[in-house]
Amino acid sequence: MAILKVAKYGDKILRTPSKEIHKISAKIQKLAEDMLDTMYKQDGVGLAAPQVGENYRLFVIDAAAADEPLNPMVFINPKIIKKSGAANSFEGCLSFPDAYTNVRRYSEVIVRAKDLKGRIFTLEAKAGTLLCRAIQHENDHLDGILFIDHSRSRFTTDEELATKGLNPLEPDYLLEEEELEKEIQKLETVQMEEVKEI
Repeated sequence: MAILKVAKYGDKILRTPSKEIHKISAKIQKLAEDMLDTMYKQDGVGLAAPQVGENYRLFVIDAAAADEPLNPMVFINPKIIKKSGAANSFEGCLSFPDAYTNVRRYSEVIVRAKDLKGRIFTLEAKAGTLLCRAIQHENDHLDGILFIDHSRSRFTTDEELATKGLNPLEPDYLLEEEELEKEIQKLETVQMEEVKEI
């Protein structure tokens, strides 16, 4: 067991696209195990290799609820092969200590990856679950994308980052997600109408 140092926002490795893993060596297996240990130690839900200074397409997740047994999952060379729907997601990140903001996410994804034994698996995550959001969040890390790049409100996010002593958003990295934002706004309008009717 080893607890790894987590890179903080501003470290250039968080903006560096990761490389494919061609061989699941003992080094990769140990890295995945250490990443899980680090994630649990910091009460995280997911952790990507770039966050611990390793330029590999690898992330780990455990989206089990507090009253459920641990469910560690390892994703090697993951690819999101389908995404649909829309959801607002209130997210944080171990590379952004104690900072949280609303971001745009898809409400359903299908991901294909390899496990630690090199077996290919496909996983469908539905209904805007924590697992669904975590897969998108961690997969983004492998492409140098951060959760704040999906911010629904640049100004709110900048205020949150400032209160936590973190650098402001990097405008060049902000993602244009107009269609996704429209879908989220439609859902929020419907939810507000439903509340009025109760």
